[in-house]
Amino acid sequence: MCRSIHTLHNFEPAASDDEVHAAALQFVRKISGTTKPSKANTEAFDRAVAEITHITHHLLDDLVSSAPPKNREVEAEKAKERSARRFAIA
Repeated sequence: MCRSIHTLHNFEPAASDDEVHAAALQFVRKISGTTKPSKANTEAFDRAVAEITHITHHLLDDLVSSAPPKNREVEAEKAKERSARRFAIA
């Protein structure tokens, strides 16, 4: 379920609001054990996603790194290569 949560720190360009929200949503889904909350739990679920999104923005703003920012396209290509090696038919 959390495979879609990716590192968001130290990329150029910085993580978008949508990426941060998607990570928060996946986190809340994992913790709650549900992908779609019941009507009774929707408010708490949505509030948790909003708060975690907010806190994640603060975290990303406050983190520092001496490493140069990573390039999204280069990192995506590396991931494709790892996947191809992992799932290569022998």
